[in-house]
Amino acid sequence: MFSVLIFYILTIAGVFVLRRKRPDAERPYRAFGYPVVPVLYIVAAAVILVILLFYKTSTTWPGLVIVLTGIPVYFLWRRFGSPAPAPAGETRA
Repeated sequence: MFSVLIFYILTIAGVFVLRRKRPDAERPYRAFGYPVVPVLYIVAAAVILVILLFYKTSTTWPGLVIVLTGIPVYFLWRRFGSPAPAPAGETRA
């Protein structure tokens, strides 16, 4: 559950990032209560993460280690993996 909460928080935070990076993008679905409800969710999930980290250490630390192990793998994959396809309508130089 601990690892899943991390990715839930990152997903909700991604809404803020995308709205900031692409303010003119089409929005076929509006987030309910934006920005208050997503912020409340992030705060509540972060509190649960901290509680789990301190009170269920035997199960949270292995999950955290697994997630943190993925960070260098991501950067290696990004550096040496195949190039990502260009978004529709864009060409790469």
